[in-house]
Amino acid sequence: MNEVKNTAEVIVGTGPLAPADVVAVARYGARVRIDDQALEEITKSRAAIEALAHADTPHYGVSTGFGALATRHIAPELRAQLQRSLVRSHAAGSGPEVETEVVRALALLRLSTLATGRTGVKVETAQAYAGLLNAHLTPVVYEYGSLGCSGDLAPLSHVALAVMGEGPVRDAEGNLLPAGEALAAHGLTPVVLAEKEGLALINGTDGMLGMLVLALADLDRLFKTADIAAAMSVEGQLGTDRVFAEDLQALRPHPGQAFAAANLRVILAGSAIVASHRGPDCNRVQDAYSLRCSPQVHGAARDTADHAATVAGRELAAAIDNPVVLPDGRVESNGNFHGAPVGYVLDFLAIAVADVAGISERRTDRFLDVARNHGLNAFLADDPGVDSGHMIAQYTQAAIVSELKRLAVPASVDSIPSSAMQEDHVSMGWSAARKLRKAIDGLQRVLAIEILTGARALDLRAPLTPAPATAAVRDALREYVEGPGTDRHLAPEIEHSVRLVADGTYLSAVEAVTGPLS
Repeated sequence: MNEVKNTAEVIVGTGPLAPADVVAVARYGARVRIDDQALEEITKSRAAIEALAHADTPHYGVSTGFGALATRHIAPELRAQLQRSLVRSHAAGSGPEVETEVVRALALLRLSTLATGRTGVKVETAQAYAGLLNAHLTPVVYEYGSLGCSGDLAPLSHVALAVMGEGPVRDAEGNLLPAGEALAAHGLTPVVLAEKEGLALINGTDGMLGMLVLALADLDRLFKTADIAAAMSVEGQLGTDRVFAEDLQALRPHPGQAFAAANLRVILAGSAIVASHRGPDCNRVQDAYSLRCSPQVHGAARDTADHAATVAGRELAAAIDNPVVLPDGRVESNGNFHGAPVGYVLDFLAIAVADVAGISERRTDRFLDVARNHGLNAFLADDPGVDSGHMIAQYTQAAIVSELKRLAVPASVDSIPSSAMQEDHVSMGWSAARKLRKAIDGLQRVLAIEILTGARALDLRAPLTPAPATAAVRDALREYVEGPGTDRHLAPEIEHSVRLVADGTYLSAVEAVTGPLS
């Protein structure tokens, strides 16, 4: 179901959208409005295109065919058909439907580029995209079809097809409807595309960029949640917090590492469990790497996300089309639709996600082994042998982590030539984005299992009490999942924990104690 949660309005102008605006429209259903300056710029660039349409000299995308067919001059009476045919033929996706938030993000980002006045579309065409978003009509876009160059052609074509009143859409309740019928029900008029407009609607990196922006929003929450999970593991396994000291971390001045270590310090503050073995006689200064090096791994992942956010910011400020209408009225071909900059960081993030999940699984495994868990029952079972405790929960983690390692293999190093060798090097950025979304779901599940296991271990350390912050996480879980005891159906308990990771409940519980995490 396309749940509408936000009635705020996002203004689309000639400048870049903020990442938060993209999330608000894509994920929470915020309305959009094109500002007056953008409408003026759209009008100016359309005038330039119309002048070229009446010129004797052929101009790519205005009076010629496309791609490998760009050498054919198209007569004026065939140009509307040319644009319709472009969109229809390029709406060639296949496979499962893409998520609503992804489709809304790519439609919004295409609108943002139209609003720059660099594409040459009519004002009515740009307004049609705003109308589609505000009516909460989501064109059906499919998993396969984009090579990430010339942009996300097939996904964007399915959106353009809907604006033309063709193809299927889903309404706000998730019902599947013909686009023409759905537009009419909301008082929207299908667009009749003129010269250049078909190209302008499909030549962009909007799908991969939308997924990057959404991923960064998710990873901000998940990397903080990883710190929470690590703190529970350090605490529950009688690890030391001395290695997280600020002066030690400052010897290696990576900003992400400093943030992660600071989070671990504040989350563990006030722990009677940690205090029970802190002192001059404590020999716990050499915890296993999965505990001791959590800030280094989580911090590197943060720094990777910061780099990706820089790339996303640049791409949000871009006006990607081919050809483009420059401010002086020139219409020039270019290669800005190539998705390499976005594809690279999407792949880079998948590597970071896999490693954060990998270290989480290793911390979880230590809880279950009597040789390493410092006095807890095997597998945290109530009666080991009769009960299996969390033995198979770790199997589930291991299966996911193994999948995440496969998903970390970069898509952007691949290229399959297309369009009769005219498009002979492509980015595969859409594919990189699709696998990152799957990887993020896997990371949520791995962290949820570590927290589920960590909460049981903290209870088993009684009468010693955990830190107020980790106790708040445990208590949030205990609203849905009972404490230690004989074996129960474990899958529902895992899913409860997954939901509490995904909806930010665990993070909110900690921040209610500590204040905002870094």
